Amino acid sequence: FQYQHASWRALLADACLTQSMSRRANCLDNSIAENFFGHLKEELFHHTSFDTVEEFTVALHEYIDWYNTTRISTTLKGLSPVEYRAQALAA
Repeated sequence: FQYQHASWRALLADACLTQSMSRRANCLDNSIAENFFGHLKEELFHHTSFDTVEEFTVALHEYIDWYNTTRISTTLKGLSPVEYRAQALAA
């Protein structure tokens, strides 16, 4: 099987995966992922070079941990995601 000639759907089917389908031409469906990857590229990739896959993997895990637990967000009223969730659960 040659992957370069296979369609994306065929690759997914061969791997027993289901394609994610959303409404056509609705950019809001992807906005959360696009926002995260925009931050990831700007805050990690554009300022760091990696010599090995292991270095990249460690940095990526550290970034995701920081992004989900520590970073302050203006949309979360100046709280980190963890603080915001804890506040919402306490209410």
